Amino acid sequence: MQVVKPLFEARALRQKLSGTVGFVPTMGYLHEGHLALVKQARIENSAVIVSIYVNPTQFGPREDFGAYPRDLNRDLELLKGGGVDIVFVPSDDEMYPPEFSSWVDVEKVTERLEGAARPGHFRGVATVVAKLFNIVQPSRAYFGQKDAQQVMVIKRMVADLNMGIEIVVVPTLRESDGLAMSSRNIYLSPKERQAAMILFKALTLARQLRRGGEKDAEEIRRQMTALIQKEPLAQIDYVSIADAEALEELSSIDRPAVASLAVRIGKTRLIDNMPLE
Repeated sequence: MQVVKPLFEARALRQKLSGTVGFVPTMGYLHEGHLALVKQARIENSAVIVSIYVNPTQFGPREDFGAYPRDLNRDLELLKGGGVDIVFVPSDDEMYPPEFSSWVDVEKVTERLEGAARPGHFRGVATVVAKLFNIVQPSRAYFGQKDAQQVMVIKRMVADLNMGIEIVVVPTLRESDGLAMSSRNIYLSPKERQAAMILFKALTLARQLRRGGEKDAEEIRRQMTALIQKEPLAQIDYVSIADAEALEELSSIDRPAVASLAVRIGKTRLIDNMPLE
C-alpha cells in the first residue's frame, strides 16, 4: 500500500496500474462502512485506490468542517491488509489553489432534502468528486447507500458529463442496534447515542407501514414525525417519502420510494434512509 500526497505522484502511480481500478473516495475517520466499500472494490477490480480528504467546499459556514474528526494514522492502519494499492491524501492547496473558480453544479436532484437544507453542499461534493475522478481515472467508484442523495447526484454528473465510470452502491452498514455507521457518530455522548436510535426506528416504521399496505405518503411522514418527536434530544430537519429516482416528494406511493430523514441529536446532525419495498 503506497500513501501519496502530491497530485503528480498520484497520477504517476495510477498510470502504472493495469486492469480495472476501483476507487473509494472518503473524508477519512474510517469505519466498517468504508471498509465494506474497499472490500467490494477489491473483489471487483484489479487495483484499488482510496482517497482521504476532508473537502472544505461541501461544508457551510456554520457547519462542522473544523471539528470534523481526522486521524490519518488510524485510517492507514485500518486500510492495511485490505488490498488497497494507493491511498491518495491531497492537500487543500492542490485541490483548491488561490485562483480556483470552476465548479460543477448538478441541477434538479440537488434542490431537495440535503440540497435545500445545506445550500452549496452538493456543488462542493460534485466538484471535488469530479476532480478526484479526473485524477484517479477509475473504472468503478464505490459509495454507500446511506448518502442516497449524494449517490444520485454523482450518478447524474457521471451520466451528463460522459465520464464512463460505473458507480457501485453498497448497502448501508449499521451498528447492532440499527444506527447507520457514520464518522459523525463519534460526536454523540452515551445519552445521545441512545437517542440516535430513533432514526432507525422511524425508518423501520415507514417500511412496516408500507409493507402493511399504506400508500398515503403524508400519513407515513406524519407517523414518522410523531415517533421522532417523542425523543426529547431529537430535532427534525426533514422527514421525506420521495420518488426513489428523482427524490420528488410523493403524495401517494405508486412507484419505488425511499424514506429519508435528517435529525439533530443534540448538536450532531445525522442522516439516514431506507428504500420502501
